Amino acid sequence: MADAADARKLGFISDQETKVDLLRNKAIASTIIDIIGSSGTKPLTVGVHGYWGAGKSSVLEMIAEHKFEGGKTLVIRFNGWQFEGFEDAKIALIEGVVDQLAANKTIYNKAKDQIIEVVNRIDWLKAAKKAGGLAFNAFTGLPSPDQAMDLARFALGKITDGGWATRENVEAAASGVQDYLKDAEDKPTVARNIREFNDAFKTLIEKAEIDRLIVLVDDLDRCLPETAIETLEAIRLFVMLPKTAFVIGADETMIRYAVTRHFPDLPPGATAQDYPRAYLEKLIQVPFRIPAMGEAETKTYLTLLVVSSMVGEESAAFTTLLAKAEEYMSSPWLQKSIGDTEVSAALGRLYTSDIVGAVSTVGQISSVLAAGTKGNPRNVKRFLNSLTLRLAVAKARGFQNAINSQVLAKIMLAEQFFPDVFEEIAREVGTNPDGISPSLHRLEQRCDSTTTPAESEPAQSGDTAAVEATPAAVIAPTHEPRIEAWMIQPNVAPWAGQHPKIGTKNLKPYLFVVNDVKNFAILTAALDPRLLAIVDKLTKDEISAASSLTAVAALGLEDKKLVFEELRAASLRTTDWDRRPQALAGMIQFLTKVPEFESRYLDLLTQLPADKLGGWAASGHDRAVKTPEGKARLKQIVERWKTIGSDNLRTMIQSDGRL
Repeated sequence: MADAADARKLGFISDQETKVDLLRNKAIASTIIDIIGSSGTKPLTVGVHGYWGAGKSSVLEMIAEHKFEGGKTLVIRFNGWQFEGFEDAKIALIEGVVDQLAANKTIYNKAKDQIIEVVNRIDWLKAAKKAGGLAFNAFTGLPSPDQAMDLARFALGKITDGGWATRENVEAAASGVQDYLKDAEDKPTVARNIREFNDAFKTLIEKAEIDRLIVLVDDLDRCLPETAIETLEAIRLFVMLPKTAFVIGADETMIRYAVTRHFPDLPPGATAQDYPRAYLEKLIQVPFRIPAMGEAETKTYLTLLVVSSMVGEESAAFTTLLAKAEEYMSSPWLQKSIGDTEVSAALGRLYTSDIVGAVSTVGQISSVLAAGTKGNPRNVKRFLNSLTLRLAVAKARGFQNAINSQVLAKIMLAEQFFPDVFEEIAREVGTNPDGISPSLHRLEQRCDSTTTPAESEPAQSGDTAAVEATPAAVIAPTHEPRIEAWMIQPNVAPWAGQHPKIGTKNLKPYLFVVNDVKNFAILTAALDPRLLAIVDKLTKDEISAASSLTAVAALGLEDKKLVFEELRAASLRTTDWDRRPQALAGMIQFLTKVPEFESRYLDLLTQLPADKLGGWAASGHDRAVKTPEGKARLKQIVERWKTIGSDNLRTMIQSDGRL
């Protein structure tokens, strides 16, 4: 029995679609199945929408695994991504459907002749595409307003004498399709051939004695826009046929983008925005959107992932835990999540110290992880797998005793969701002999009302390098722009306030695990003398800063990044905001030679303490911000300063039209 086995270490979690419903998406799959069943023989298209990693493929997998009563419902699958790069995605879908019908021995024996007839029709469609591709594309697709008149002219003409099917096109067709082109007198138009194809396919379904053909179309949002549109066009060939149902798994935002790319000449304004939506509404009759996970659901999902990887999805103990999770998820508005109590009750003697530690880590990281991943299950899995990998690397290299999993998880949250904060912490850690970040310690104190400034965190199990007393370096000054800048970023305060507190710990071992050797060296090494000389000039005065620009232009990209980050750190260390910091003035001159750091400069402006800025902040940014996107963002920043800025700054913004 599975429960007889000892619990395993936390393992890597597969990103493949699963038959075990950890997200309660079975409710969506069951609803879709009921809708298809109640629609009789009418053609139907259902959309399963959600961002990449939301669980669309798992919903389709659950539909495919459903046992339909009567044995006359056939489910087949088509993955658009697998046909990326094929000559014609429309033909690929049609052939994929027919090939899977033919592969079913029962259906083949019942409708062999009709399958051959449908295959012949497909071959003729291939020939027609080669002889007059534009006509075929215009007919099967949803035409733009400009294409409507062309489509009307095509409907009155014949493929052999129409303007699109020239003699050269016909003569250039591959020799393998010549036999089908000889039938042009009998099948004079693409429109007529498609009608005959539909009739042949309808007869095939009847002879095969199929009550419902369900086609699951997955990964359409991974395709290039052209492939996605061609696949949707092919679906339109089938949706008007009785007994067919298509379930399309795709991010509707990506499909709208594909439609926009397919019709680039739509009139600007509302038409360009409404047309992609109308395209989807015409194709998909029943849309379902997979909801994002909230904090409680993320914690439950994380807990189920780690426990299943350690005791197995098939174990009776995990089945018991999953039932409790489903009970909680049935009332999501109550915001209840499984945790230590539920896991202990379900696992009993299997609740080993390894699982206890893993469940505890989940409790610490779930809130920030839910916000950072926006409730996306795939991103949650990726974070958990990255944590597992780094712990494994530490063990393989022999310093696992210096790494505490909860401390590592907290650092990784900053690395992934607050990269600016992470880099500044890493820089402090790298240059501090004790490997601590005084700024992080003070941030944690600010964000945890239960901790007094004199308190420091006790050593964690496995954290042999913890600092036992708060060093003098962590004593906070009255006002710290760096801390203020960090705290205005979304979710930084909740992250800093959660346990474990790590600001007084030696974090160098953790940074070595988090970063590869090259990046770790960049973060921890002081600037070399050549770069220090440039920074010194940029932060001295206007004349010195201007004299450094030739040297700045000659730097490599990595060196430019180091100089910029040093200027940024120097700016945030400012204590007197009544006047423009020289580091900020030097940064503006720096950007005249390195414009690719414009967005980073704008990031810095959002982090400045607006309520303390002098009137200087109302102007001067135009030298650093040149792009239309940058200017629009700068305008937003200044508008915000009008509301929260100091009196002096607001006055200057009103009187000075320059930015």
